[in-house]
Amino acid sequence: MSIFSKIKNAIFGSPAAAAEAPAADSPASSAAPSSSPASAPTASAPAATTAAGAPATPAATAIDVVPILDAAVKKSGQKLDWRHSIVDLMKALGMDASLAERKELAEELGYSGDMGDSAKMNMWLHKALMKKLSENGGKVPADLLD
Repeated sequence: MSIFSKIKNAIFGSPAAAAEAPAADSPASSAAPSSSPASAPTASAPAATTAAGAPATPAATAIDVVPILDAAVKKSGQKLDWRHSIVDLMKALGMDASLAERKELAEELGYSGDMGDSAKMNMWLHKALMKKLSENGGKVPADLLD
């Protein structure tokens, strides 16, 4: 899975996690499989949540990234500035924020600058990530897009 996909899934919620959540929460999940209709998932299954604990939202609705990332920072227990730092954003989501991971993300997002200049790359990465999240259904404040 790409680094961007990991970030997006951590913020927006993972389709795989949504599919697994009802089975994991069900006491019948440890029982042998049955072909009876009673074992089929129902509409009353628990709603999926993002890594930050916010409810996952259908793709048709823009997902406000600010409260999700603010909650992730709070949950982390660290003083992180996700609004300005790609490293802090990744840490808030519980991801590896190493230089190698950031270089991989930079390649995915099309960075053409000097990857040896990590400060410049990090600033570009943050803006590019915010733009990419916005393009993929995220509601991102205008001040984080320019």
